[in-house]
Amino acid sequence: MESELHSIGELARASGLGVGTLRYYDGAGVLVPAWVDPQTGYRWYRPGQLADARLLVRLRRVGLPLPAVRAVLGAEPGGGEARRVLDAHLRRLEDGLADARRELSLIHAMIDQREQPMTTTPAELRLTVRAEGLAAALDAVRFAVGDDPEPPSLAGVLFEPDGPVLRLVATDRYRMALAEVPAVAADPTDPASPASPADPTDPPAAGTIVPTALVDALRALLGAGASAVVLTLGGGLVRADLGGHRIEGAALDFDYPDHRALTRLEPEHRIILSAAELRAAVETGATRTLPSGPDGADCEVTVLTLTGDGRLTVADDPAPEGYRLAVNRDFLLDALDAGRPGAPGQLLLELGGPIAPLAVRTPGRTGTFSVLMPVRLP
Repeated sequence: MESELHSIGELARASGLGVGTLRYYDGAGVLVPAWVDPQTGYRWYRPGQLADARLLVRLRRVGLPLPAVRAVLGAEPGGGEARRVLDAHLRRLEDGLADARRELSLIHAMIDQREQPMTTTPAELRLTVRAEGLAAALDAVRFAVGDDPEPPSLAGVLFEPDGPVLRLVATDRYRMALAEVPAVAADPTDPASPASPADPTDPPAAGTIVPTALVDALRALLGAGASAVVLTLGGGLVRADLGGHRIEGAALDFDYPDHRALTRLEPEHRIILSAAELRAAVETGATRTLPSGPDGADCEVTVLTLTGDGRLTVADDPAPEGYRLAVNRDFLLDALDAGRPGAPGQLLLELGGPIAPLAVRTPGRTGTFSVLMPVRLP
């Protein structure tokens, strides 16, 4: 048999991967040897695995994560799965580059302010958004606002203009909610009328943290019947004009955590299911009490698991072996209802590993979703 196989040393020399690296990829289930000598533990590889090893080198060179590498190497020839994985990775790289450009633009503005403090004034941005859309976006994120005074930057909602949309972000460190609403540049001569869509090529505006009390006042104002609201952000202030009414207040002067790294997820499972059925399963399913967070406070935890046919269920206690993802039960119920009164319709759940965040999405609303941090099972 050995005469038909490559030794691990031969494969290492031919592929450029070190022997230790090949052992690591074996343990990770990415490039498993064809045969392992039961006496010596020495690894042997089929001739065809040399091509896989060389492909693996290239995949890791472009930063493809191990689960995605495993998917590419294990994909059926001609099935298209490998290309889908690579296309998704390319989109993540492009998003990362766009994030870097956005941050660098803001850094340049901060440097200008630092070097010319008397001549450079903070930028002010005026946007018009549909009142109904902004109300739905606030409903989708309000539940995740932090109330712990220790990180004061979390005691509000981040309003982040991004080209043709206004993104809202809220987090308390254990969960995060995001929502997007179309935005247009407001006509500076008429606060009640929109002008043209915000130009996505314009330099990005820094986000504004709107404090919780002002968020709630704005949400109440949005029920006054007007169709559009003009938001003025920047310069340390927040102002909203709606149907002859105005509310305004000071923004929070803190740096908001970078939400993009957390929300650029790489799920292993995508499951569409009924929101009402999942809520009923969570409400009636087994829970366990576990410490959650740095303060060690106990919380009721729901353990999600996958059946043999790929269905998502709430696990009994004790949970079966296999895939298990534990999340704070109350946080999960909040996420199921956020922006969806009565939790109607379908949900898309994106699951990674047992210590990866859980994303709760509504099909068709790409920029509006919630992310829950997992609770570590003992």
